[in-house]
Amino acid sequence: MSLNMIVPLEVGIAVRDLPRMRRFYEQVLGLTFVSEVAVPADKAAQAAMHAAGYTAVRLQTPYGERIKLLAPAQAPAPEVAPAYILDKANATYLTFIVADIQAVVDKLLAAEVEFLTGPQRVEVRPGTYLAFCRDPEGNVLEIVQYADIAAYRPDLHQARTA
Repeated sequence: MSLNMIVPLEVGIAVRDLPRMRRFYEQVLGLTFVSEVAVPADKAAQAAMHAAGYTAVRLQTPYGERIKLLAPAQAPAPEVAPAYILDKANATYLTFIVADIQAVVDKLLAAEVEFLTGPQRVEVRPGTYLAFCRDPEGNVLEIVQYADIAAYRPDLHQARTA
């Protein structure tokens, strides 16, 4: 069976402080605002999202993927972040594949983003560099650079150069 997707993947992130998270994803990461929708309590409960309603803000990457920031009417308490990403059950993170990882790390450091991996990229295998940081509410973000992007994603490389 295939999902038969018709648009790029969207990822939802539950947030406590929607204005702060919008500023980060729009101004620091450079995502573009698409829409904001308030969902009333009855529809939010029916959709198994939240009993008191929520607001959804859609943002888009330059590549077309979308991130939904979902702010419930009654924000949950923050969780304590573990020392290691995979020490959390059901750990998830967003991966941004970039052309120049150190430039992105430097930009995020200038915006006072704290990196779990330190201020320099980490070469995890030959030609693959990464850095992990957290957004303002502790969600993990991975920044990756591949020395040979065509080998990593030949399907996309061929489409972009054709």
